[in-house]
Amino acid sequence: MRSNFIQVFFLVLTSSLWAQVQMEVNPPNNIKTVIFGGPTEDQFPVVELGETIKLEFDDITASESDYYYKIIHCNYDWQPSQLLKSQYLNGVDNQRITNYENSYSTLQSYSNYKLTIPNENVGLKVSGNFILEIYNDSYELQFSRRFVVYKDNVTVGASIKRSRDFNFLNEKQVVQFNINAGSFQLVNPKKEVKVAILQNHQWETALYDVAPQYTIGTELIYKYDQETSFYGGNEFLNFDTSDLRAPTSQISRIEVNELYNHYLFTDSYRADRPYTYYPDINGDFVVRTLQGEDNSREAEYTKVHFSLPYDERLALDEVYVFGKHNNYALSDENKMTYNKDNGMMEAEIKLKQGFYNYKYVIKREDGMIEINTICGNFHFTENNYLILVYYRNFGDLYDSIIGVGSANSRNISN
Repeated sequence: MRSNFIQVFFLVLTSSLWAQVQMEVNPPNNIKTVIFGGPTEDQFPVVELGETIKLEFDDITASESDYYYKIIHCNYDWQPSQLLKSQYLNGVDNQRITNYENSYSTLQSYSNYKLTIPNENVGLKVSGNFILEIYNDSYELQFSRRFVVYKDNVTVGASIKRSRDFNFLNEKQVVQFNINAGSFQLVNPKKEVKVAILQNHQWETALYDVAPQYTIGTELIYKYDQETSFYGGNEFLNFDTSDLRAPTSQISRIEVNELYNHYLFTDSYRADRPYTYYPDINGDFVVRTLQGEDNSREAEYTKVHFSLPYDERLALDEVYVFGKHNNYALSDENKMTYNKDNGMMEAEIKLKQGFYNYKYVIKREDGMIEINTICGNFHFTENNYLILVYYRNFGDLYDSIIGVGSANSRNISN
């Protein structure tokens, strides 16, 4: 009996020591256009327990390869929770994705895969943070995506304020919010409740570990300034390739070789220019084609050409094209190169037909990433903010999510 206890203790200790934060893994070059969302239009699954999550992606080898999926439950810090799969899943994961079809009438052939959760094989039992992993038939991880499942137990109200710090008066936005527990019993809110605040659904810039400033009855108040502030950034740039043959206001010319080539007008530096409002979708993208009716299988892949004049503020550091279309990753595919013949930083990226948001970011030699050096920071910028409320009672094995809130800076106030 004692030896069994020691073995169990050793296994638990070892698993906790080796637990790692589950980061999103981006796909290899043959997998394109990963679309992952819930019931809302944006590609960021925040769903109430029982709602549907949908994944879609293309394999441009068009070889009808087999792909499998796996679901991991995580705690607030994105380390795997102590729950067994049987405790957070109904049914069994590690199943093959059986819904796939090949493209037709496209210059670039590809196989389109679709997965819906819950499905006949698996469903979710609990709320919290989750990772969806996709493997090939050699059980090699191809890519992974985070998603969030919540229960609507508490009410979250939020508003966006202008920073009170005179150093960032015109650059930052502050998220102020309150959590009303109502009939949901909180014994020790500062210990039991944690929050995560996201700007435009980006985990990389999320704020964590913000304690309630004070409580009033069943209400938790978060009226900070610096602790819940974000740089405003600028509106994303955009282009539309829905019509293969008709250049839009962002496209200078179109050429056809083995694929269509869309050359965008050269972009400019906006950090030192006055802010100008232009509607965007906050970094997201939407696949659509006017050459067919099935966006999943008839949309064409085109080579989109980006250009930005070289400027001394870039120094010799790396510049990337940045957006949800590449999951905000800094990879070789979206890295810009210097063209000495015309003095431009240039990039060529293969993208599926549709409407895309993007911006340019700099990766310095020391690894520091500057998201807004080229586009600038303005407190007027329209941004979406999401507040996730986590809860763990004494003795619980995992962090649940008991409520979500949202706000938009369109109605920012002083």
